[in-house]
Amino acid sequence: MPNSLTQLLLPRQNNLLASLPGEVQQRIFPDLETLSLPRGYILYESGDSLDYVYFPTTAIVTLLYVMENGATTEISLVGNEGIIGIASFMGGQSTLSRAVVQCEGRFFRLKTTLLLTEFNRHGNLMQLLLRYTLSLITQMSQTAVCNRHHTIDQQLCRFLLLSFDRLPSRCLMMTQELIANMLGVRREGVTEAAGKLQRMGVIEYRRGHIKILDRAKLERLSCECYAVVKRETDRLLPKSESLIKDPLLNQKAKALS
Repeated sequence: MPNSLTQLLLPRQNNLLASLPGEVQQRIFPDLETLSLPRGYILYESGDSLDYVYFPTTAIVTLLYVMENGATTEISLVGNEGIIGIASFMGGQSTLSRAVVQCEGRFFRLKTTLLLTEFNRHGNLMQLLLRYTLSLITQMSQTAVCNRHHTIDQQLCRFLLLSFDRLPSRCLMMTQELIANMLGVRREGVTEAAGKLQRMGVIEYRRGHIKILDRAKLERLSCECYAVVKRETDRLLPKSESLIKDPLLNQKAKALS
């Protein structure tokens, strides 16, 4: 059972949870668990039974498709805007993707059976999760288009913008090798693309730490795929106030980790 601190922080950390009406929050919040997970932690593998769903708060999870030879390709990113485990309420018991923590951080976890109980009320939670699923499908579709038709430079810009949209932090901790694995490209290509962005003053990159210095320019350098995903996400999902804007809550959140 959550304590008063969890109840205070919860509505400010994950957009889906924060957007639920009060009566829905009262029913599901007492059953939420808090977790802090490291980078590389696998929430589930392809074919696993989805016993839990996860709501990231300060972490980013990448959904990956794993080939027979072990190669992986990014399908989508999920952060504090969403939920991990959509197959559980879309009628499937498992999924073909791997869900892995790419930026360490905190989560709220809920048993799938409890989520389905609320989902089957056919109320606000169901409507919100279906809209989120539609936004996630848009991201997956645009990722496929981007990987096929756009340059590594443009793919990197899209990836960085989507990542920072899903984090309360202004710094992304991720190596070039990891980014290359997710994009399904050679590390040398990511190194060259990141170097260009740094020389142009768009990002600062040091030892796996990436910081955006000129977001407007980064958006101009990106392909249209980012704008499509951003526009559809904003259209489908309500916005909640970010935890990072409240220093007091942010300090209390750090105490949980």
